[in-house]
Amino acid sequence: MTKGECNCGAVTFDIKSQVSDVFICHCSICRKSTGSGGIAVVIVPRADFQWLSGENQIQKWNKPGHDWETSFCKCCGSPLPGIDSEHHMYVPASLITEGAENLEVVHHIWVNSKAGWEVIADAGKQHKGAFGS
Repeated sequence: MTKGECNCGAVTFDIKSQVSDVFICHCSICRKSTGSGGIAVVIVPRADFQWLSGENQIQKWNKPGHDWETSFCKCCGSPLPGIDSEHHMYVPASLITEGAENLEVVHHIWVNSKAGWEVIADAGKQHKGAFGS
């Protein structure tokens, strides 16, 4: 079982499936959303994800004119898990508190959009755009 929480602990969740592959998105939207070079996430089946506490502390934001949504904790501002597709959730890897022993960066996506100051120095496969490109 994998468990996670936001920085202040108000929002908690668990994941029934094993997690290992980390995807780092370098697009400008994720950079601005996190204030960093991108966001590291694990992708999990929606059926394996469960909120344990703090759903009332989740704030969502949609970028106007885009089909993109992010969510964060109202108390501490930590980025929170969100819907990646009809069947999957993305979970910020930094929120995982238990079950992160096997996490490894395997993919970098939207590398063509990365910040000019960022250097990718791990062995993760680099994709110019979305996963698979």
